[in-house]
Amino acid sequence: MKIFSYITGWLTVIGWQATYATVCYMGGNYIETLVTLTNPSYQPKIWRQVLISYAIALFGFIINIAGGKVMPRFEGAILILHILGFFAILIPMVYMANHNTAEQVFTQFLNEGQWPSQGLSFFVGLIGPVFAFAGGDAALSEEITHATVAVPLSLMLTVLINGTLGFSMLIALLFCVEDIKGALEARVPFLTIFHQATGSVAGTAAAGSIIVVMGSCSSAGMLASTSRQFWSFARDRGIPGWRLWTKVTTHTAIPAYAVTITTIIACLLSLIGIGSDLAFNDLMSLSTSGLFSSYLVVAGLLLWRRCTGGISGSKSKHTLINTAGAQLVWGPFHVPGVWGILINAFAVAFMTIAVFFSFWPPMNNVSAESMNYSVVGMGGVILLSLLYYLVRARKVYKGPVVELQVGYRA
Repeated sequence: MKIFSYITGWLTVIGWQATYATVCYMGGNYIETLVTLTNPSYQPKIWRQVLISYAIALFGFIINIAGGKVMPRFEGAILILHILGFFAILIPMVYMANHNTAEQVFTQFLNEGQWPSQGLSFFVGLIGPVFAFAGGDAALSEEITHATVAVPLSLMLTVLINGTLGFSMLIALLFCVEDIKGALEARVPFLTIFHQATGSVAGTAAAGSIIVVMGSCSSAGMLASTSRQFWSFARDRGIPGWRLWTKVTTHTAIPAYAVTITTIIACLLSLIGIGSDLAFNDLMSLSTSGLFSSYLVVAGLLLWRRCTGGISGSKSKHTLINTAGAQLVWGPFHVPGVWGILINAFAVAFMTIAVFFSFWPPMNNVSAESMNYSVVGMGGVILLSLLYYLVRARKVYKGPVVELQVGYRA
């Protein structure tokens, strides 16, 4: 239990840190592309994109340090923009574009990576769709009242709302794309497709600006989740320097040191882009492999407990549940019986495939630039974490820390 929880903690740290860096990097890429679109004489530079990603990270840092009532109000406003922005982009694109046929959309497949078979190309291409599902577990359970109900609801509503909107936008894009080759070769395929559909630079810039605002603002929430996860694992004493990272400001109750180190890590990871134009793929792969590996460990152990009857149906007999050394008890959200086992088995199979192919390069003919180096980052961090475990963590890390609040009567 101890070593499994320790490894899962580090996999989650890797995944969240890479995810936040990827969000900032994507924002820099979008802004550079918009500048190029509106000013054709502009020559984009990777180092400028990295600096823009730093500005996005700084923006998220300021929002998080402000804390208090700023974050929930800020994210509430962004949710409204998210819904309205979806229709502001979808409607003009669908209305003005020349539409492809259903046969072209649903039966035409490409193998741009030159893989031996279309099936292998499909699995290698999973990295993009899989990345879109990363971060669904971003809810800050310890800062939410009635978390056992609120967090599962937020997870399901997130997938339902964003899954519906995302899939709708994807289908619309496929029906509206005119030059697939040109879109795939562009730095931001969406902007190219929207420009092809509308023929308007100003309209494309407006649509891209909505996405930039959404992405930049979402970085604030992403930083909150990433830093809290880092802080939580540091509280469990699983990270070097945990005494510093667990400190919380007295007046705002914000883990300022965890927020700061997360911002610094994102800035350092963005430097990869200076060495390679394909660094985004490496960051995205590292995010997917880290998060989905942590999910895989948990889902695999849950499946094992299900099949061996290790989860109780009643918590009335237990004073401490669902933590290190305590009885596992079903919460209010679970699928009982064989259907639950089948769902867990499917999840384990899907995540195994996703993690395996997250380390593959995007093209068959691999060069030094197109190589997927995420396996180096993933393997390096795991080896260093195991070394730290042998040297220090095994003496101080006992598993997740449980904090009990006890009330006294006068």
